[in-house]
Amino acid sequence: MLSITVPAFAEEPPHDYDIVIYGGTSAAVTAAVQASKMDRSVVIVGPDKHLGGLSGGGLGFTDTGNKKVIGGLSREFYQRVFNAYRKPEAWKHETEADFLKKKLGMRMTTKDAMWSFEPSVAQSVFDDFIRENKIPVFRDEWLDREQGVSMVDGRIESITMLSGKTFKAEIFIDATYEGDLLAAAGVSYHVGREANSTYGEKWNGVQTGVFHHQHHFKGLEISPYKTPGDPESGVLERISTDPPGEYGSGDKRVQAYCFRMCLTNEPSNRIPFPKPDGYDPTQYELLLRIFEKMDPMHVFHKFDPVPNNKTDTNNHGPFSFDNIGMNWDYPEASYERRKEIIQEHKTYQLGMLYFICNDPRVPKELQQAMREWGLPKDEFTDNGNWSHQLYIREARRMVGKHVITEHDLIGNPQNPKSIGMGSYGIDSHNVQRYISPEGHVHNEGDVGVKVPPYQITYDAIVPKENECTNLLVPVAASCSHVAYGSVRMEPVFMILGQSAGTAASIAIEDKVKVQNVDYDKLRTRLLADRQVLEFRR
Repeated sequence: MLSITVPAFAEEPPHDYDIVIYGGTSAAVTAAVQASKMDRSVVIVGPDKHLGGLSGGGLGFTDTGNKKVIGGLSREFYQRVFNAYRKPEAWKHETEADFLKKKLGMRMTTKDAMWSFEPSVAQSVFDDFIRENKIPVFRDEWLDREQGVSMVDGRIESITMLSGKTFKAEIFIDATYEGDLLAAAGVSYHVGREANSTYGEKWNGVQTGVFHHQHHFKGLEISPYKTPGDPESGVLERISTDPPGEYGSGDKRVQAYCFRMCLTNEPSNRIPFPKPDGYDPTQYELLLRIFEKMDPMHVFHKFDPVPNNKTDTNNHGPFSFDNIGMNWDYPEASYERRKEIIQEHKTYQLGMLYFICNDPRVPKELQQAMREWGLPKDEFTDNGNWSHQLYIREARRMVGKHVITEHDLIGNPQNPKSIGMGSYGIDSHNVQRYISPEGHVHNEGDVGVKVPPYQITYDAIVPKENECTNLLVPVAASCSHVAYGSVRMEPVFMILGQSAGTAASIAIEDKVKVQNVDYDKLRTRLLADRQVLEFRR
């Protein structure tokens, strides 16, 4: 979890590199590795104590889309995972054969790569990347977001941490989920949903009446009131009394976050779900009403298998692990407030597991089944066996040289200056839980739309030239809310990280602004490094 220490300032010379990468996500690792391979001095500095972001933080059941468009270092990551599981000693709690007998286990293994893995294995792969390329990493270093970015003539000259450490570079890369560096540098960004009218989209903005996945209350007709049907009795916890907004209108609300939990049903490796500090069973009253209306065993639908009898457990159902409406202020929040939000999400999620296991009102079949699960003793051993990375599905999004919209995805256009591809469907999780005019509970914001493989233009990771000329942004990239619902997948972040590292290196070599990188030169190098820039069926 977050730990912010601000020691007394100590005078020391700036750390000077060709490229400074702020943030420790999977994109940060691939950007750093690529820059190192191109003989640039590069450093990763950021708040993270562990590298790899969510790829090492519990998201082991990869959202791949079409695996054929995942190339370069992104694919190499999954190939290294594959190789790690070729070693017999990797299978401590089940055999590889038993894992492959699981329907989803077989689907997540291909001839050259493995797309399902334990967090500890992912962490090891990321650490190997860094060690092999001798990349320095400054961990637990927090950007001074108020005064820590020094700008000269539209360029970032240096960035300073709360610890007092200063880092200088020719090119900077913001590889954070939050877009903290781009914001501190004065680069334009957006938080929340644009109105459909902004970019002529269909699936942006408020999406009342849209029920694409199984995370909705349609047909259940559940009362939101403490005494069913009686508004005077008050509203159950975690239901907003605000109107949802007009269909298609924009707002500042953010799609829900959760932890992608690594759980296990292996008795020798299982820790029973502890009762979290601040546990409050009233937070789950709505869940009990859902159990009266639908099969309670739906809770297990997204216990997706990873090796050694573990899971990547994600949200599923109308009331689940997504903490709807409790993160809207996270993107712009102070570090201290973010820490509170992260802790509240942990309390909510761990509290739900404890509630299901222990509250006498929970259906017995579900309760007995959930008691077979727990936290794995051998994962996140320095964080109470709980993930160190909240799933920041969306925070700030840069408004850069080109904004990717649903038109770039759905129409399968040929985009100029491709630096990689995406293919996962547009996937936005719910944004709010509200009371309908009929007096029923509803969720809103869930969107799921299939897309073909699509190209991602270089101009989506580049700020406007009049704002900053030496910054690249591969994670909080320039996308509308709905387009980001597809772009935001971990394989894509690694693809864009590598491409950002390549572009940064070329910009330094040619002494040009990032906006003026020679695309033909960039394309040639990306193809040489096995990036997939167009899709051929």
